[in-house]
Amino acid sequence: MIKLIKYLKPFIGLIIAAIILLFVQAMCDLALPDYTSNIVNKGIQQGGIVSSVPQAIRESQMKKLEVFMNKSDLKEISKNYVPVDKSNADYYRYLEKYPNLKNEPIFVLKDVDKNEMDKLNSIMGKSIIDVSGVEKIKSNARNGIISFNGMKLPASANLFDILSKMPDNQRLKVIEDINKKTSSFGESMTVQMTAPEVKAEYNALGMNTDKIQSKYIINIGVRMLLIALLGGICTVAVGFLASKTAAGLARNLRKNIFEKVENFSNAEFDKFSTASLITRSTNDITQIQMLMVVMIRMVFYAPIMGIGGVIRAMGKSKSMSWIIALAVIVLLGLILVVFAVAFPKFKIIQKLIDKLNLVTRENLSGMMVIRAFNTQKFEEERFDKANRDVTKTNLFVNRVMVSMMPIMMFVMNAVTLLIVWVGSHQVANSSMQVGDMMAFMQYAMQIIMSFLMLAVMFILIPRASVSAGRIDEVLETDISIVDPKDIIHFDGSLKGNVEFKNVSFRYPGAGEDALKNISFKALPGKTTAFIGSTGSGKTTLLNLIMRFYDAAAGEVLVDGVNVKKVTQHELRDKIGYVPQKGYLFSGTIESNLKYGDKNVSCDGINHAVEVSQSEEFINEKIKGIESEISEGGSNVSGGQKQRLSIARALVKKPEIYVFDDSFSALDFKTDAALRKALRKETTSSTFIIVAQRISTIIDADQIIVLDDGNVVGIGTHEELMKSCEAYREIAFSQLSKEELA
Repeated sequence: MIKLIKYLKPFIGLIIAAIILLFVQAMCDLALPDYTSNIVNKGIQQGGIVSSVPQAIRESQMKKLEVFMNKSDLKEISKNYVPVDKSNADYYRYLEKYPNLKNEPIFVLKDVDKNEMDKLNSIMGKSIIDVSGVEKIKSNARNGIISFNGMKLPASANLFDILSKMPDNQRLKVIEDINKKTSSFGESMTVQMTAPEVKAEYNALGMNTDKIQSKYIINIGVRMLLIALLGGICTVAVGFLASKTAAGLARNLRKNIFEKVENFSNAEFDKFSTASLITRSTNDITQIQMLMVVMIRMVFYAPIMGIGGVIRAMGKSKSMSWIIALAVIVLLGLILVVFAVAFPKFKIIQKLIDKLNLVTRENLSGMMVIRAFNTQKFEEERFDKANRDVTKTNLFVNRVMVSMMPIMMFVMNAVTLLIVWVGSHQVANSSMQVGDMMAFMQYAMQIIMSFLMLAVMFILIPRASVSAGRIDEVLETDISIVDPKDIIHFDGSLKGNVEFKNVSFRYPGAGEDALKNISFKALPGKTTAFIGSTGSGKTTLLNLIMRFYDAAAGEVLVDGVNVKKVTQHELRDKIGYVPQKGYLFSGTIESNLKYGDKNVSCDGINHAVEVSQSEEFINEKIKGIESEISEGGSNVSGGQKQRLSIARALVKKPEIYVFDDSFSALDFKTDAALRKALRKETTSSTFIIVAQRISTIIDADQIIVLDDGNVVGIGTHEELMKSCEAYREIAFSQLSKEELA
């Protein structure tokens, strides 16, 4: 995978934008449990009361609270609360808001900053809890007697008056003893305990507490909707950027592979099968594309969620962190087991897909042969075996992967139950609020899901790594046929000269040379023909002229220049090549002929068609030259393919014509007519032909006989009949003495 990172450079901007959006999305997702906690804790349990500091309080109630305050606390209260009675200028404005103001003066909170509010929250919170505790003592009277600070007092006694009349030292000591029970409470628990008292005070003032609660819940709910909407927008945007990046990467990889393969010499094609190259260009790149989409959406998102979730969960309850740690350890153990079992199968799957593609391609390409030999049953069994092997391995991997889901769901549900079990005890002990327990549960799920996302990546990455390695193998293959650094151009003084000087060639991995010390010259206006038994090296020799292979020894010269010293484009621009197996591309007859020269005129096409003896069968077609050609020319006969291939070379009007047994599918009449027309056409060009039939080359100016990679005879037909035994054997095996005479 690391080797393919360089191909991500064009998409760095998109990836950075996706990371920023993922951060925003994670922050939105992490904020939602906190808001849920607030709705439960503050909106439902506390009735929308978010602070221990009442916005307004009756004078009588304030006096009770002041009993539990020291001098600095009283100073802080007097600074931030303003008394309101009938003499106040804003009396009627306050009366509308606090209807019971008409019965009793009140204190109204001024506009204060956060620091002041925090101080007041601490002061008022403790005082309200103390007042509530004292009133609870009075309500717990038994037999008309209450126990207070070690004293037995009648139930009718006013404990607040008793406390207010105590000396300051004694009073503060009593207050300190009372506060010991609540000193461990955090701010949230303090607010939760004081909320009922504050709500009761608001009711006493005639305020609409239901409206306060509804307003708080609606406010938080709207915020949650906006945050969820923002998170959703980020999710969609990240999906778009991830898809765009992955699709762009796949497009570039396919383009680079195609361009690389286009520059492959035959040596590289011998290394990679066609089926394997197709698999690497399609299936393997699709694996990378799928991984890239998931990677962008998960690899950056999961750590943000995991770290953020841990920080926020610790803020809710540090004592339950062991539950999250336990869940993560169990899940990581499960993932490691799955990884160890499934990983070895990923490489096997890709090789089996190669095999399946190979069998499929061979069946489709060789369908006529299969039918001719009645081997359909054998080929079906062969395909079924390849298909079963892929299916069997895929099923094994998928079963292993699928088994993760129920186990993970069990672990996650067990974690939820454990959090509820432990959290309920903490709620009962007043060390945790219900909303905080719910938020902790959600954060735990987010943390676990983050680890699962990373774990899924570690499962997907090995499979994609196999594909990445196969793609990189193609992209990093050293091409054996490359253009020279110091390029020499043809000077134009010679046109069509081909010369071999002591050329030898050996195929990669072969034990002996396929060609040995080959020397000859092919001149313009002359026909040079090669003949020999199968495997004698005829096609190999032509491949050296076009530089599909490089000679191991000696020199191949075209127009006096070594073919290794000119560019491949400039060399092949001089050559019109007709392969042994005529290949046509999908399109029309015209588009195939224009393959040699896109700018050729209609007259040029018609002339090439006429010379190649293709005119008759083209005219028989309804659309003529616009007739469709199927892939590989499967809708025309072998002879028609050869003639169209020859016409394609003629359209190019090259200096050198190379025919690799290109007349083998033609009948004798068409062969003779075509050779006659070609002689007129190629008077100024070099004509090099490989043939199996003596009749095709009998009129050649120079015939070179090859046997086991060696030149065993050079001359005209008449000369070779006298001097070359190998040529005579071929001639007598094909033609009678009368025909040869």
